[in-house]
Amino acid sequence: MDQVFKALADPTRRLLLDRLRERNGQTLGELCERLEMARQSATQHLEVLVQAGLVTVVRRGRERLHYLNPAPIHEIGERWISAFDEPRLRALSAIKNQAEEYGMTSTTVPIYVYVTYIRATAEQVWEALTDADLTARYWGHANVSDWQPGSPWEHRRTDGSGAVDVVGKVIATERPTRLVITFDDAPDSEPSREPSVVTFLVEPHQDIVRLTVTHENLPDQEMLGGISRGWPAVLANLKSLLETGDVLPQAPWEMSPAHI
Repeated sequence: MDQVFKALADPTRRLLLDRLRERNGQTLGELCERLEMARQSATQHLEVLVQAGLVTVVRRGRERLHYLNPAPIHEIGERWISAFDEPRLRALSAIKNQAEEYGMTSTTVPIYVYVTYIRATAEQVWEALTDADLTARYWGHANVSDWQPGSPWEHRRTDGSGAVDVVGKVIATERPTRLVITFDDAPDSEPSREPSVVTFLVEPHQDIVRLTVTHENLPDQEMLGGISRGWPAVLANLKSLLETGDVLPQAPWEMSPAHI
């Protein structure tokens, strides 16, 4: 947390975060162009933000795309915002965001990136992502597949109905560090659009793991809003299960949209 406060103390770094909030997934060159900043200076500031966990980097070929990671700021909010203040602050934020949306339009394809750190091994995180019984515990759905490239996978309810809310195909598996799947949250509808794509990147470091979830090819801002609430809830429950042996008191499927 000290690194987070140190990173946020600099106005230039706060401006970089603001630019990523406005348009996520920018290259170093795009950030420098928007801020009229030298590449060396921007690189140094971005490295501080990356070390603090406020920015994560996703490689696409030779490019390095920078994404705002809200997890550290969310943890600060959880520490100092009481449960009694949260509904009031959320309502104020919703009013502010709705007012801002009247003057905003987006022409880019939305991409969502979330990073969390888990005290576990890479193999334990892999099992938590692919084992049907474990996913049922922290997700409220059983993820069922043989997890081989080209195989289908299903996101089945655990309420006894056997209903499937999400289907997809396994694109790539590199156990225990990388899993790529398609993600279709409307399996019963006509195939009017390509499914989105989720990548789980598991990076071990000593006794912890850095888990990066990237959700791409989203059809619209509405789905981006839904998964922006859903993924943090699901991953917080996964983290709790692996670190404490138990899930959070409130189930993530009660806090997040049905398709997540």
